[in-house]
Amino acid sequence: MNDKIQPVSPRDTVEVHLPDGRVLSGPRGAPAADFLEAGYGSGPAPLLAAIVNGDLRELNYPIKMDSSLAPVTMADKDGARVYRRSLTFLLETAFISLFGDAVLIIDHSITSGGYYCHVKGRPPLDRVELDRLEAEMHRLIKADLTFERQEFPVAEAIAFFEQENYPDKVQLLRHRRKPYVTLYRIGDHLDYHHGYMVPSTGYLKWFALVKAEGGFTLRFPRRRAPTTIAPVEDYPKLLSAFRQYGEWLERLGIDNVGALNDAIEAGRSREVILVAEALHEQHIAGIARQIAEQRGETRLVLISGPSSSGKTTFSRRLAVQLLALGLSPFALELDSYFVDREKTPRDADGQFDFETLETLHLDQLGDHLTRLVAGERVQLPRYNFKAGKQETGDEIQLTPDHLIILEGIHGLNPRLVPGPLAGRGFRIYAAALTQLNLDRHNRVSTTDTRLIRRIVRDARERGYTAQQTISRWESVRRGEERNIFPHQENADVMFNSALVYELSALQPLAEPLLRQVPHGTPEFIEAKRLLAFLEWFLPVEIDLIPDNSILREFVGKSILQDFKIWKA
Repeated sequence: MNDKIQPVSPRDTVEVHLPDGRVLSGPRGAPAADFLEAGYGSGPAPLLAAIVNGDLRELNYPIKMDSSLAPVTMADKDGARVYRRSLTFLLETAFISLFGDAVLIIDHSITSGGYYCHVKGRPPLDRVELDRLEAEMHRLIKADLTFERQEFPVAEAIAFFEQENYPDKVQLLRHRRKPYVTLYRIGDHLDYHHGYMVPSTGYLKWFALVKAEGGFTLRFPRRRAPTTIAPVEDYPKLLSAFRQYGEWLERLGIDNVGALNDAIEAGRSREVILVAEALHEQHIAGIARQIAEQRGETRLVLISGPSSSGKTTFSRRLAVQLLALGLSPFALELDSYFVDREKTPRDADGQFDFETLETLHLDQLGDHLTRLVAGERVQLPRYNFKAGKQETGDEIQLTPDHLIILEGIHGLNPRLVPGPLAGRGFRIYAAALTQLNLDRHNRVSTTDTRLIRRIVRDARERGYTAQQTISRWESVRRGEERNIFPHQENADVMFNSALVYELSALQPLAEPLLRQVPHGTPEFIEAKRLLAFLEWFLPVEIDLIPDNSILREFVGKSILQDFKIWKA
């Protein structure tokens, strides 16, 4: 035996290694929060969770051995999720204490920082009732009640939710793969919430309840301003699109993941897929008719939406419907109007910013659009991406029956199209506005749906690993928040590209990709979170998906892959 290695009794202390190289010593079993508060104190962004040896943990996680430890604050995406999830549980607890006979639905997110909520079993809350609810939340915050975490056998949890009349949670848990489920308690209120919580209600100081059409919005801080509630923004078109899809799901009888799993288990997958796809086709045909009714007046169709919303397939399906109505779509590629590489604006880090509007020759684009609509012959550019320069493209001349289709992230930006042409454009916002939630209190994030779509497509088309796609996602999201979301209400119509069955179809393709993300990398935490989320979905067969589906853009074998909107 090496004389330098000797058995010893366990120390009463442990060492914690911080990201900046500092090492702290403290009592074995002390919570992660104690070490992080000693190491960092109180910073500009509240401390909400910890990364212990590469895994995300709650602040009260006991440190029982020497460990690496990093803080997670409200300015981090995981910290923001912990805060919002905990705030939702606080809202639910306060709501039940005041309006116990009604049902609270946490519906969907809004761009400016919040969740739209509504109630069933009674009229919408008025301002006086919202004030009472807000006051009760503040009372619970002042009491600083502990979020108690408890594991229950699934059968016991199902029996509890049956007794409490939560049929959506019963449906969800009946398909649980693991033999246990983690529930949280505030005082006397016990419920399931998917993911980690803050240690106590005293952490939840920043929120507001704002009246909204048909319900209210639970407002919370954005990551870039973690202790500030942003001004209220109206979002009537987005709200209408969400509500329309939610009402359709209720009519279908599949308004939560448990009900979807029941339908799949009962052999109704084909029916669900066909009806969901029929809804898409009906909506696309309706948009085409709206455009056709403005024949002559509308000459531009402007399409925008965030990454992985299925804009390409939507554009091609819309073109097919326009052709069927006797119109001639012409695709004008915005990429052709990029400025030369050396003239591309740079971001704060000195890197090329390819997503800002100033990457385009706006004057050149405006001149060409004006002349094309006037019926003039125009010499179009073509962009050589390898050389980073514009080259001479095709020379074309359009007829009055042609519609120019422009698809891109800046499609709804009012600066894209010259003023005289602004009234001749029809603007479409395409986005995956997921309305199918785990249950009444656990949302399915539209962002998560799009990320899973992109992971599957990137692996198939570009050979990217899930780790590579996840690592790029934060940058993609920043570009969307700057260039897309602020303009979404400029749309004449919103197309919801979400499909009720899609996560069940994507699950068997995404899971093996996510399992390959190495432990210890920054992307592992996100991959682990997505895997835990996908466990709730029963799979459906990919072969059942129609070959013109939006989903085929991501899983492959789309009949529209080689379809070309007419080009000269």
